Amino acid sequence: MSHARYLRDLLRPLEVYDLEAPFNGGELDAQGEALDQMMDWLEEIHRESSLDTAESWGLERTASLLARRPVATHPRRLAAALAALLRIGGDSFTLEAINDTISGCGIPAVVEEKGKGQVSVSFPGVAGEPDGFQELKRIIEDILPAHLGIGYDFWYLTWMELEGQFPSWKSIEDRELSWTKLETFVEYL
Repeated sequence: MSHARYLRDLLRPLEVYDLEAPFNGGELDAQGEALDQMMDWLEEIHRESSLDTAESWGLERTASLLARRPVATHPRRLAAALAALLRIGGDSFTLEAINDTISGCGIPAVVEEKGKGQVSVSFPGVAGEPDGFQELKRIIEDILPAHLGIGYDFWYLTWMELEGQFPSWKSIEDRELSWTKLETFVEYL
């Protein structure tokens, strides 16, 4: 309901005003429109002030507070990445805590210990090298403790999977797959 209608409904029981007269009605319409605009503005501020509900400038302003912006482009993924980065604290050096906060890079990532001072970072569900990998790498290396050696594991189509998916080279050529597209053609597995 508009605020103009609300003001009319509020004043109607008094039976003092002619609410449809040009002067009274015009005044109520003007005040109602101003209240409607203010309500829209307040709703936007309320929405954008929380990572749970922010959709545009609230996310960008939060991201601008950090040294590196997550590579996520979808608003919900960006909000989740920002929340993960904001959870980083002084005791975030356990493997569990690192895996919780590593999603701050903007895409799903998992860290595994490989031995003395070595860890491996993989990107589940992402075939090949993720888009924006150089920026991802900088964010991940900012999150992980500096004394660790970091390796990156990427997911590519294996020869066995290739043979299982394609009966012949002609079937690959029919799909017009370049080598890069072929080696990352893992979404159907």
